[in-house]
Amino acid sequence: MQSNVKEGVLFRNPRSNGEREQVANSCVRKLHIAFPALIDSIDNRVEQAYTGWPDRLFLVGADGNLRFKSEAGPFGFVPKNLEAALAAQTR
Repeated sequence: MQSNVKEGVLFRNPRSNGEREQVANSCVRKLHIAFPALIDSIDNRVEQAYTGWPDRLFLVGADGNLRFKSEAGPFGFVPKNLEAALAAQTR
């Protein structure tokens, strides 16, 4: 939690899709996230389907099949592992 304060990404839980989008946009900007970030709806349908909580990285193929699922975050949030999975898909 201390690192969230330091990075300026400490927010109350959003109560609407709009609030969730504002929080995500702030995190993307402040943490300099350089890959597309998708936002689940306030009902958490995607989180429930993919067990994405607290955070995970996924690679979904053009055919809709899951190609990569990271370990749970925050320690499983390793963009280099996703990068390796992307590289393997293009070979």
